Amino acid sequence: MLWRHGDVLIAAVTSIPRDARRRVTPVLLRGEITGHSHRLAEPDTAELWERHGAMFIDVVTEAATVIHEEHRPITLPRGIYKVWQQREYTPRAIRTVID
Repeated sequence: MLWRHGDVLIAAVTSIPRDARRRVTPVLLRGEITGHSHRLAEPDTAELWERHGAMFIDVVTEAATVIHEEHRPITLPRGIYKVWQQREYTPRAIRTVID
């Protein structure tokens, strides 16, 4: 499954890399212009992990909700997910999309 939450893409994966490090914040990504963030509505529902800039979510309860001020909430069922910030191509460069 694949979810899109503004400039964030979330896809189900089978595992988190062994050398990933646990993050203590419920924030997946913070908007650079508005300061709004894609984050877990209830931090205890999932664990966030990071490895070499790649982000992972491990939903440890029945479901976890990702929220942002400018988007509808999305609910992820129990499972493991990889998170990407969307990028866009221009003739000059590949840029990260800023929400």
